[in-house]
Amino acid sequence: MKLLTKSAIVLAVLAALLSFVKFDHCRNFGWGTPDVYVHACYSDLPALLVDRGMINHTWPYASATNAVEYPPITGIVMWATSFVVKNNFAQYRAYFDFNALLIALIFIGAVLLLKRMKPEFWYLFPIAPAVIASLYINWDIWAVISALGAIHYFDRKKYWPSSILLGVSVATKFFPIVLFLPIALIFFRRREIQTLVKYFALSLATWLIINLPFILTTPVGWFRFFKLNSERGADWGSIWEALAIFGKGVNHLNLFSILLFLVGATAYSILFLGIKKIPTLAATSFFVVAIFVTASKVYSPQYIIWLTPLAVLALVDKRDRIDFWIWQGAELIYHFAIWQYLATVTGTHFAISGPAYAVATLIRIAALFWFSARLMRKSTPEIDPQTAAFLSSASSGYA
Repeated sequence: MKLLTKSAIVLAVLAALLSFVKFDHCRNFGWGTPDVYVHACYSDLPALLVDRGMINHTWPYASATNAVEYPPITGIVMWATSFVVKNNFAQYRAYFDFNALLIALIFIGAVLLLKRMKPEFWYLFPIAPAVIASLYINWDIWAVISALGAIHYFDRKKYWPSSILLGVSVATKFFPIVLFLPIALIFFRRREIQTLVKYFALSLATWLIINLPFILTTPVGWFRFFKLNSERGADWGSIWEALAIFGKGVNHLNLFSILLFLVGATAYSILFLGIKKIPTLAATSFFVVAIFVTASKVYSPQYIIWLTPLAVLALVDKRDRIDFWIWQGAELIYHFAIWQYLATVTGTHFAISGPAYAVATLIRIAALFWFSARLMRKSTPEIDPQTAAFLSSASSGYA
């Protein structure tokens, strides 16, 4: 066991170092455009150091128009780490390096936690090429490790630490809020409604304790995260942006995005309730997050950091690894396409066109749907015949 733990640490360290090498060109030559896109080494870490005033140690929620577009824990990390770097020509590199070090340490912790949760397949997370390519784009791993901890404790029926960790995760990056859907379904099927109410209440209380100081002192800056997300149009990586590139833009995008999520969540709930044996949160979390990112107005490259550990938890047997690698391949195609398209937008004349980028976006989303359907199909022996027939036809139609 100690040897396996050491192996997990070594593998995670190697993955973190390999990802660091990918971003090294920008560390050495600066994060200027279009070079940052041509070499696929863009990162929000140095970009937001300047754009959100962290370079001057500005309080992250002080401005009504330029507050950080993240929940409080991420905002505090961004702000606190700005004090580590000196105000000189190398401060962007130093800020990136220090935050990358913290991200690498949390990534190692997430790998170790995943090894404990899924000892058969944990290694797929650190060796996943799209994960390695995206690790230092953003601070997302901070929310991932607490979400994994919440899932781990939940499936061990340690609900109170789970609910606290989920509240922390939502206060770090809002996406883990969708995990409340499978949690509610599990409690509903167990007829543990009182426990469900207590779980939600403690998660909400945790979230409020973290957010309330910001709500009371800088309410407008704190609310900017929600305002930006409600006002943004079709953004990078989303199915909506791909449709817009092909001249099929959608009006009332907020409504359609919500409706698509509700349709997907309803179908997910029907399948969930049709399974005879109550599944674990670990086995089902991937699907609801996949629905969320598919319906979202933005589907950024670093979202693979969210999806991959949840996909690992959802794997059933060794044959699933082939599907996993096909999905990762589609993610790599998109990872190349987004940066080369942005290179085109910012002035390079030898990158890819908008339609090519839109095709890569649709391939990525189709691969996620196909992979999700393939994993769901593993549960068909435990689903009623009509539901199983529906799921089988859906997955085979995309095989």
